[in-house]
Amino acid sequence: MVCGMSSSNAFKPPAKQGVGASTVGIPANTSVSALEFLSTKFSAVSREEWLQRFNAGEIFNADGRVVSPQDTLLNESHLHYYRSVQSEPTLPFKAKIIFQDDHLVIADKPHFMPVTPAGRYVQQSLLVQLKQELDLPELSPVHRIDRETAGLVVFSVRAQDRNAYQELFRLRHVEKTYEAIAGAPETSPLHLKFPLVHRSQLIEDTQFFRMREVAASELNGSMATNSETWIDCVEHLAINVSPLQPQLARYLLKPVTGQRHQLRVHMNALGLPLLNDQFYPQIIKGPDDAEDFSKPLQLLAKTIEFKDPVTGQLRRFESARQLSALP
Repeated sequence: MVCGMSSSNAFKPPAKQGVGASTVGIPANTSVSALEFLSTKFSAVSREEWLQRFNAGEIFNADGRVVSPQDTLLNESHLHYYRSVQSEPTLPFKAKIIFQDDHLVIADKPHFMPVTPAGRYVQQSLLVQLKQELDLPELSPVHRIDRETAGLVVFSVRAQDRNAYQELFRLRHVEKTYEAIAGAPETSPLHLKFPLVHRSQLIEDTQFFRMREVAASELNGSMATNSETWIDCVEHLAINVSPLQPQLARYLLKPVTGQRHQLRVHMNALGLPLLNDQFYPQIIKGPDDAEDFSKPLQLLAKTIEFKDPVTGQLRRFESARQLSALP
């Protein structure tokens, strides 16, 4: 919410084909035109595409007035605009709804699908597809999982319930279990004994799409951590993927915290990078490179359990998806 504006009076553009408007704040004393500001702020979007959005009447100010490309922003606080992607690729699979009532929608997401519009995917995102399929304009995710990760995602149906469900995750009152396939414990040089708990300080890497653990030398003697995962090896798999990785195992992971890429980074730190991980330990494919649907990341949000803050019921859901080490 923009400072100085009550949420009840704030203008909110209607959703367009299931996509809600995005909002960008305008720094004080900005005197450039609306077109110049947006073209500079979001340089990945061409000037011509911004002009198309202006001409379609898809750029609004805080009061809901349609903004023209030449309008000055000197007295404006923020702009609303709609995300769009030219020639958006189509994902060859769909999510499955496993539960729905007046308060919640639980979706079982496939690999490669973003939860919300991001990068090259807008209409193909899980949120937009569910809004259109279920005709629920206020539907909103109360947590996120990586685009590359498959499994359960919880959505709030009504705006008035959203904060109560989000609070569950903020206060860590949700128990989540993930499954993963990675190298067998003996392939790690760390002589690991399972189950174990891995804790570390995670920060953004130099590449914006990656995270990294802070080395002990960078902590200046501090033991501060912001990520914690319980991990157990539950099954050795009798599958030879390649001569370079002859031994694989199945793991259960229970994240206590919810840092971005936490499970992927923690497994990599243990010398057990997840099978088909394109980012860790090294970048094999960037976020804008073509997808290889034959090699999904072997990470699955398998179960989620919590006490419903609205109904008081104990909720437990389980994904029907299965991981596979077979190519």
